[in-house]
Amino acid sequence: MSGADMEFPGSKGLTVGVELELQILNSRDFDLARDAADLIGLVEKAPHAGAVKPEITESMVELNSSIHQGHDTLAAELKAIRDTVVQAAQKLNVRIAGGGSHAFHMWADRRIYPTERFQHLLSVYGYLAKQFTIFGQHVHVGCPDGDAAIYLTHILSRYVPHFIALSASSPFQQGEDTSYQSSRLNTVTAFPLSGQMPFVQSWREFLEYFEMMRGYGIVESMKDFYWDIRPKPEYGTVEIRVFDTPLTVERAAALAAYAQTLARQILADRPLAPERDVYTLYNYNRFQACRYGIEAKLVDAYARRPVSLREAVLDTLKVLAPHAAALGNGHALASLAADVEAGRTDAGWLRQMHRERGSLNEVARLQSELWMGRSKVPA
Repeated sequence: MSGADMEFPGSKGLTVGVELELQILNSRDFDLARDAADLIGLVEKAPHAGAVKPEITESMVELNSSIHQGHDTLAAELKAIRDTVVQAAQKLNVRIAGGGSHAFHMWADRRIYPTERFQHLLSVYGYLAKQFTIFGQHVHVGCPDGDAAIYLTHILSRYVPHFIALSASSPFQQGEDTSYQSSRLNTVTAFPLSGQMPFVQSWREFLEYFEMMRGYGIVESMKDFYWDIRPKPEYGTVEIRVFDTPLTVERAAALAAYAQTLARQILADRPLAPERDVYTLYNYNRFQACRYGIEAKLVDAYARRPVSLREAVLDTLKVLAPHAAALGNGHALASLAADVEAGRTDAGWLRQMHRERGSLNEVARLQSELWMGRSKVPA
């Protein structure tokens, strides 16, 4: 794909779609299992909503929704896909779980899924490819044109700490409490083409940048950029990639609704101009959100002062209220606001379960119970 081929066709309306990376667990000690191929094979034998695809290792699958106008139809479809995958998992005697990381698996035990692209990534990135057995939610929001996509990407970058804190669900890695709310993103940061999009001002400037990087032989397509937020011209969307996979399908839909509503407010109201200082402060604010979650203290590049992430999220949710109502997302954002006010997070729940049960195996089992719809997170 060359820059000349990357037209941005745009999307009709402010649509939303979701990709979810999920864990496959065995039913003995709830470590990761290598059953992705068999699971996908069973799913493909029956009609089902959305799509179920392989991911980089054999212990993962990716669920893809179709395109939606708002929260309710997206939530219904995600539940339908979840139920289909759960039924197939039960036939294989394996379990499915959400969460941004598996609590105690060892990356060296993983096996790369046998596709040409994944084998290529292994050859390029070595052990990082196996360490990429982490689990994220990607949210696609439709944009009318390429210039709007560039603007939206820049302004959404200010809200990356919001997305991280609201979805944080990876406190454990390889049997240890990391002290982070989202440890998953530390793995992503190791890739050389991670981070944020350069400070271009238009789609034309972006194509010039892409052609330069392609000319150097560094990239061939947008997939080669592991940015936190990136334009996706083939879909006519902006893709937000910093969410941990949440513990429930309901929260996944609510997070997507937050991103969609925020994008609507940004594109409709144009409240801010792109600001270089957002990227000057970007890594600091991103770290704060990963480390402390909703309790983080950020530096606001526009206000030029420290702010509470909790207060910033709650203030943003108030601003978004009319846009949420217009999209039919009001109840979803209200549920997020209630969680923020009460201090409820997926990472906090996982740590609580570990304190109560004293076993990371039990934590993994309980994660699977939640995702598979067999239990609920207490209010």
